[in-house]
Amino acid sequence: MASAFRRMAHRGLSFTKQSSTKLHLSVQRSWFASASPSWTSDDATTPSLSKLFNPTEDHIALREMVRSFAEREVEPQALAHNRSESFNIPLFRKFGSNDGGLGILGLTVPEEFGGTGLADATAVSIVHEELSYSDPALCLSYLAHSILLANNLAVNGNDEQLARFLPGVCDGSQIGGMCMSEPNAGTDVLGMKTNAVYDAARNGYVLNGTKMWITNGTTNGTDTGDLFLVYARTGSEKRTEITQFIVEGGMDGFSVGQKIEDKLGMRASPTAELVFENVLVPNTNIVGEVNGAAICMMRNLEIERVALAAMAVGIARRSLDEMISYASDRPAFGKSNLFGFGQIQKHITESYAEYMAGKSYLYGFANGLGLNTYGNGLDADGVKLYCAQMAKNVADRAIQVMGGYGYVGEYTVERLWRDAKLLEIGGGTSESHHKNMARDLHRLDGNKLE
Repeated sequence: MASAFRRMAHRGLSFTKQSSTKLHLSVQRSWFASASPSWTSDDATTPSLSKLFNPTEDHIALREMVRSFAEREVEPQALAHNRSESFNIPLFRKFGSNDGGLGILGLTVPEEFGGTGLADATAVSIVHEELSYSDPALCLSYLAHSILLANNLAVNGNDEQLARFLPGVCDGSQIGGMCMSEPNAGTDVLGMKTNAVYDAARNGYVLNGTKMWITNGTTNGTDTGDLFLVYARTGSEKRTEITQFIVEGGMDGFSVGQKIEDKLGMRASPTAELVFENVLVPNTNIVGEVNGAAICMMRNLEIERVALAAMAVGIARRSLDEMISYASDRPAFGKSNLFGFGQIQKHITESYAEYMAGKSYLYGFANGLGLNTYGNGLDADGVKLYCAQMAKNVADRAIQVMGGYGYVGEYTVERLWRDAKLLEIGGGTSESHHKNMARDLHRLDGNKLE
């Protein structure tokens, strides 16, 4: 990690790796508004919640860097792009490594392929939490690009593919995502109909089908994005006979079916239907083994769900900050603020407790999750299931506390409430998490939980 941060520093980014424990704690206390002594400790051997959320100095520096960038660059544009349903491409490219950018588009990608090399789930969680605090929609596009495309390819592709495609993905010159869901196959992803048939004469596979709800599927409303990982059926004997292909913008037969407009939330993140009509994909663009992509899919779903849970934590934190600020300043019934009213106390305190529970679950799980592993579905499902509902509930309470002001766009929380709803659908519905978790818990077969 240290070399990655040195590279970021050379691009002119401002972050500080403190060497003093007391300096660390002063930074942490400014981030986490809590009077509880369990948050921080002057004794380096004493566990604290700050240590859970920021396990190393590099994680502290990463959080500080992304938070500063979000305050300066992301926050000012969020409302306008939400209203216009437009994707802020110039700002998105600043997440890349070109022209002194932030360098997080390839957050988990090895440095030799243009990435930052922070290949741990905690770093992923920190970035998604911080970006979603200001703009969940822009963060969703970041997730599709950095996790569903870049991380997926970095973990499952070969060195030739990584060298050919990842530098452009990491520097921001190319924007893309991943294609899995279809018009009639969402939660039932293995029921996909998109197929690829081998053509020996042309040394590749011919791809046909339609993919739906694709984040970054189009950046301008007419043309496809630049690069996508596409799952397609390549066998007929088992539902799991799926292969992953790299499809490049401009390939013959690859087009935008429609740009999805008028969404409830995540309106500044572009969503599209993508169509594949006899698209020839060369053998060199096959990721992993033919008929072997089911494991790649499940592995990537786990880190995607962690990232979505982190987005939920960011939404909840912002909603709490907004309702606390409003309640502190709003006079009512002869009192100078709302904190003396039991109904308001209930909304704020329950929101804080649920936010802390979700954040602790998120980082407790992420701190031990390896990006090259799979079989972690119980808690990948569990943390997203809990945090998604928690974020929506906290945003809802923020609207209630703020009354009419919470109901209008200028005061942020109505946008957060709308954005939060997607987290109960995208990346796996809450119902799919129930199904998966019940299956995994049943397999304990009488064994006790730790």
